Amino acid sequence: MLKGLYTAYTGMINEQHRMDTMTNNLANATTNGFKKEGATSQSFDKVLAYKIKDTSEAPNLPKRLGGISLGVKTGENYVDYSGGPFKETGNALDLALSENGFFTISFTNKAGETSVKYTRDGNFTMTGQGYLVTQDGDFVLNADNRPIRLDPNEEVTVERSGDIYQDGAYVDTIGITDFEDYNYLERYGENYFQPVDGARIIDADTSVYSGYLEMSNISVVTEMVNMITIQRQYEANQKVITTYDSTLEDAVNQTGRL
Repeated sequence: MLKGLYTAYTGMINEQHRMDTMTNNLANATTNGFKKEGATSQSFDKVLAYKIKDTSEAPNLPKRLGGISLGVKTGENYVDYSGGPFKETGNALDLALSENGFFTISFTNKAGETSVKYTRDGNFTMTGQGYLVTQDGDFVLNADNRPIRLDPNEEVTVERSGDIYQDGAYVDTIGITDFEDYNYLERYGENYFQPVDGARIIDADTSVYSGYLEMSNISVVTEMVNMITIQRQYEANQKVITTYDSTLEDAVNQTGRL
């Protein structure tokens, strides 16, 4: 009978994990280029079907029912890389990508270590020395992974190909990187991505729109509806535990009196 408590408990833990994911999405609803996350889970029957065929663990025998949680198994989060809507800004240094791909950024952490990261946030600006940087001051890289330096006194024009012109002359090209499989990317910090082992870079087939920013691909209404659903499911598991607690109390306090 007590196993039902643990089943409801795993359900509450899973719903809490889903709620944490949803609230993070809502917190970034206005973050440029943010890609929403989703949470996955596995039900008991699917876990059982896998475990009874799994002989990879010592002593090469399938797991017994008593060694398996009877509740839900919380899985990994996934990222929805679908494009977000464009917002027109009129600023030539605000850039958005029409299709797949990421802007290439030279990121420097608090320890002073520099590495290449990738983002969909094209809210760029220019320093007094003419370097094209993010709002956090990280260098935007060109097609050769070098910082882009412009003339701060000349007007900037960015073509759909990513080529940058000033005073009618070609200056540089925005570095855009794409990957064969986005499952080999992981989120880094607030709005960056970085590749993991197995990631393969491919040519980016996309267009650069100057004067626009890609907004978050989150639907606030959808996330709020999901949040209400999660809350109700959490409360349902909570009621199961309350019911079991009441039953156990009666068993302990009333059975001995009969």
